Amino acid sequence: MRVHQSIENYDHKDQSSVLTIGTFDGVHIGHQKIIARLNEIKNKPSERSMILTFYPHPRRVLDQSNDIKMLTTMEEKTQLLEKFGLDDLIIEPFTKEFSRLSALDFVRNILVHKLHLTRLVIGYDHHFGKNREGNFEQLTEYGELYGFTVEKIPAQEIEHVSVSSTKIRKALESGDIMTANKYLGYNYLLTGNIVKGQGIGRKINFPTVNLDIEEDFKLIPKRGVYVVRALFKDKHVFGIMNIGFRPTVGGNGQTIEIHLLDFQGDLYGSKMQIEVLHRVRDEQKFETIEELALQISKDEKSARIWLMNSK
Repeated sequence: MRVHQSIENYDHKDQSSVLTIGTFDGVHIGHQKIIARLNEIKNKPSERSMILTFYPHPRRVLDQSNDIKMLTTMEEKTQLLEKFGLDDLIIEPFTKEFSRLSALDFVRNILVHKLHLTRLVIGYDHHFGKNREGNFEQLTEYGELYGFTVEKIPAQEIEHVSVSSTKIRKALESGDIMTANKYLGYNYLLTGNIVKGQGIGRKINFPTVNLDIEEDFKLIPKRGVYVVRALFKDKHVFGIMNIGFRPTVGGNGQTIEIHLLDFQGDLYGSKMQIEVLHRVRDEQKFETIEELALQISKDEKSARIWLMNSK
């Protein structure tokens, strides 16, 4: 998959495109159905299967008071989309000026003239253009005018519950990792750099690494202890992760700390990706460091039992 940082940088303007459009936050199973259909209908070597997405998220640009949290950073989204065999991903910078494009100008000037659209696949609730004025019916009319077809994918259902990024966010915020991962179709990801902490974990014989996530818009699951799988330096290692304010040791800011099971080594400065597998418990405040160490020992035992049973 080739990644283009804007429509202007797209360099296959002599080829037609089979296209879908959207923010695709989370690349969840509803999105995956759209992408699968995109690949199904691409039937000519001269056609390119393509996603047009936007960064930053339009809601963060148009309403700066909106503090919506994202399920995926752009790096994570690109990583997930790589798996689907697409030809191109175009990441268009979203600005207020871009938002003022009418539905007609967007279709004619971008989709038709620049991307040579022949077939468009969209989700059941897709809107586009200035004030979200464009919809499926309008796209169909433009398709007849400019020579492309439009296909709408109906709402993806799981046990009669419509999948959406909003519902996944709510599941993560409540600590319901099982539901979030089910709707995502993969384990929720956290990606960041390993930075130095206070070294308290090492003093109580449970050394931890601190994960620093650069993007402040990334959704962090509910505070508590989780079973995770960490990827770093091409290694997969299981661990237990604590998200919280470390009330037992007087923490003054939220941290993400991971105690890796059966691993020793210096990881400071490394990049790490975490898959969140299972929630163990809420964050707790203990009266002494010794009580905290005892609870971590219990958490590790619970994690190992869960991992053994989940194989």
